[in-house]
Amino acid sequence: MKLLRITADGLPLFKEKLDISFYAQQRIAEGHRKLLYSLFSNVYLNPANGFIGINASGKTSVLKVILLVLDLMNNESINHIEVSDILGAAKEAVLNTYFYSESDKEICRLETIITSKKSVTEKISYSIVAESLWTKKTDEISTRKAMLEFDGKEPVMIRNSQEDFLPDDVSIIIARNKKINERMRVVDLLRYTNVNVLPFSEDIPAEVITFLDPTVEYLRFNEEDQKVLIYLKFKGKEEIVLNNPVMLNNYLSSGTIKGMVTFTLAQDVLQKGGYLVIDEIENHFNKEIVVTLMRFFMDSKLNKNGGTLIFSTHYPELLDEYDRNDSIFITRNRDGITVENLSNILRRNDLKKSDAYQSDFLEGTTPMYEAYIRLKKSVTAALK
Repeated sequence: MKLLRITADGLPLFKEKLDISFYAQQRIAEGHRKLLYSLFSNVYLNPANGFIGINASGKTSVLKVILLVLDLMNNESINHIEVSDILGAAKEAVLNTYFYSESDKEICRLETIITSKKSVTEKISYSIVAESLWTKKTDEISTRKAMLEFDGKEPVMIRNSQEDFLPDDVSIIIARNKKINERMRVVDLLRYTNVNVLPFSEDIPAEVITFLDPTVEYLRFNEEDQKVLIYLKFKGKEEIVLNNPVMLNNYLSSGTIKGMVTFTLAQDVLQKGGYLVIDEIENHFNKEIVVTLMRFFMDSKLNKNGGTLIFSTHYPELLDEYDRNDSIFITRNRDGITVENLSNILRRNDLKKSDAYQSDFLEGTTPMYEAYIRLKKSVTAALK
């Protein structure tokens, strides 16, 4: 399965309906094809989707919505999904997930309506009150614009209140997934945004380690007496033996550890397809490391299975790595979160995106000048 579009209405933190597309919507020049993933006909996916905004603009919240949808599509129960808190106390949240089924060569639309309920202990639980699935074969599609239109089509599956076997917080997509054996690989790195601990005990490719820290000769894991020992050696130094991954923080930089996690998992997603979701991608990294990761996903020779990188960032310089505007999203929070595709603001791909962002031409992308003046006055007064 490949995500094409997500819409979400009724989420408490959002000012308006959230609408995110993952396929290329702008005209596709011949030179851009190598940067995209070909789905079918003239439909391509953007393999690296970036959400940029100032602090507290809602970037993490948007990533949570995406992860919620991905987990829901992977048969997870809403009440067990880690990011389900993004639903808040929604009276009625309506999620529409448009996706491409590689097995059936179909475009699908899943509409899921979710409600919340508070217990006497104020704990919120969620249930699905209505759900429908529409499908159509790709050979029915005449234009990219009409690809996601299902007007006049009857649902092929409707949630039935008599389906006692289906928990009320699990999507009906579970029946379809079992029938055609489809599932998405999802790697969620939100929990590691500010935590640098290796979550696995497998050998890390030597090339990854050298790229991140050329002073390291090797880093190996070995299980002995049901315990995992870590062998770390720097060039020209004695081997160091550790029994806890946390102890690596005493010898390796936070950027090196995060890089080992990120690039190892990225390689897996590039190899098998799926989604790698990273919040604050630049955290602990220099620009070149981030750019390298982005370029891997935007290289069709490396990314043959449609692996997708979805990330948030504060750094406008990263925008200039894109030749296109339709895989960049601007987040703002003015009495509620909004998300806007950059291609709706900047029609031309050749304009320098970081300049437009930093000049506040896009509005709401730089801290307010009035807030800056108040802060400066406060600091001045404190220093007197």
